[in-house]
Amino acid sequence: MPILVEVAVDSVASAVAAQDGGAGRIELCAGLLEGGTTPSAGMIAACREQVAIPLFVLIRPRSGDFLYDDAELAVMQRDIAVARDLGVDGIVTGALRPDGTVDAGHTTALVDAARPLAVTFHRAFDFTRNAAEALEAVTALGIDRVLTSGWAATAVEGIGTLTELVGQAGERPVLVAAGGITEVNVARIVRATGVREVHVRAAARRDSAMTYRRGKLSLAKPPLGEYARLEADRRLVQRLLKAVEED
Repeated sequence: MPILVEVAVDSVASAVAAQDGGAGRIELCAGLLEGGTTPSAGMIAACREQVAIPLFVLIRPRSGDFLYDDAELAVMQRDIAVARDLGVDGIVTGALRPDGTVDAGHTTALVDAARPLAVTFHRAFDFTRNAAEALEAVTALGIDRVLTSGWAATAVEGIGTLTELVGQAGERPVLVAAGGITEVNVARIVRATGVREVHVRAAARRDSAMTYRRGKLSLAKPPLGEYARLEADRRLVQRLLKAVEED
């Protein structure tokens, strides 16, 4: 079975580059530098027009923790309705309780709002108090996929836990390895854990074409600032795919 590579993107150009590089799926976000938030309706619609591969949309109303009140839940349900109407194939979301367990009530509401779309429980999973317990909880909710680094900072560091989770999950939900995955380590992660899907950024720095630049003024946090950005790179996606195919 081939490995599916999902690429996290935050622009139309990145979505097209990911598709051209051979990605099997796109996760569309805004605010990737702060962990990702829900993209605008305009961005979703434009990406849907430009790419034919499956398009999943992140449903996360803000950065920070994954503890949401009722008002935030209502926002997420509205965002899901918009994304569904714009023709996406799935959503990526999740919610936690104050004690670090999966919020079954809120997550069920999000799943119900999304169906019949596919649902991935995002990396809130890695902020739970117990990985095995969290996997049992999301499995009971009918989640299709779980995005995780194996409860670690990176997928390489989480190889041991990822391997255990893949065994625990069986065929469903699908475990999608994430966190610092590159062409250098992807084959090792896949071989060691048995995952069949990986989530990557595969991005390179793109410098601004602006010739006039204000010095000593920035609205963005370093290191990028206003005059550089990260964009998915078709060649990085291709090299990552080649690395797993040749292993």
